[in-house]
Amino acid sequence: MKIDPELAATVAAVADEGTLDAASRTLRVTPSAVSQRLKALEEQLGRVLVVRTKPVQLTEAGEAVVRLARQIALLEHDALAGLGLEGGEASRTRIPLAVNADSMATWFLSPLARLSAAHDLDFDLHRDDQNFTARLLESGTVMAAVTSEAEPVAGCSVAPLGVLEYHAMAERGFVERWFRGGVSPETLAAAPFVDFDRRDALQHEWLASMGVPHQGVPRHYVPASADYALAVRLGLGWGMVPVLQREEGLVPLGGSPLRVRLYWQQWNLRSELLDTIAAEIASEGRRVLAR
Repeated sequence: MKIDPELAATVAAVADEGTLDAASRTLRVTPSAVSQRLKALEEQLGRVLVVRTKPVQLTEAGEAVVRLARQIALLEHDALAGLGLEGGEASRTRIPLAVNADSMATWFLSPLARLSAAHDLDFDLHRDDQNFTARLLESGTVMAAVTSEAEPVAGCSVAPLGVLEYHAMAERGFVERWFRGGVSPETLAAAPFVDFDRRDALQHEWLASMGVPHQGVPRHYVPASADYALAVRLGLGWGMVPVLQREEGLVPLGGSPLRVRLYWQQWNLRSELLDTIAAEIASEGRRVLAR
């Protein structure tokens, strides 16, 4: 059995755009044609590929087909580049990547800008916690990811990027109000802190290292990296701030810094383009991240 690349690309377009109508505009065919292609491939494989919700959801079989479609597109780009035919709208390649919010806000966009200037690429960034970005690789949603997982996802290779270091920080006025007598388990149990979201455990880990359970401690949720750092600077609460975002006016609370080791995982596919992206990002990681 063989999977028609055009049919696989249609499934990927539906997954990317979220609806059959939106995919039809991207593919420049009618919605009916998209529906017929999808039905034809599902009948051929004997599997449901897409759950037609809004936005659509891929089944496990659909994820496998999308992964194939993205790999074909990547290899096609490499072949066109090798033939000297790279260039123009038709040869632009979509590169879906997963990255944690703090990396995106501090160092990750610079290498992408350089890559975009040198190649016909459209980056599609998916933001998630570094502990969860690897799942997007497994599903075929992205080709590569910044992750905290050193163990490679099945079908992927892994390489270290460096360490993103966090320090417990607070605005000077906040420190004077809540920690006038010093930073202690008693004052930490009363002082509000800022959480990124309900999956962010950095503040919880630092509190535990200071002998304070995070349950019951007042907290604010600010789910955007730049806004998170701003909230700490404004005195909304204390928080774990990346060294790369530290600014004047923030006071360290002491304790041990938290070091999050980051890795680059990508499909284990021989692709000159994917290797070029990896090399540029690794170079930036060596320049700005701790060892």
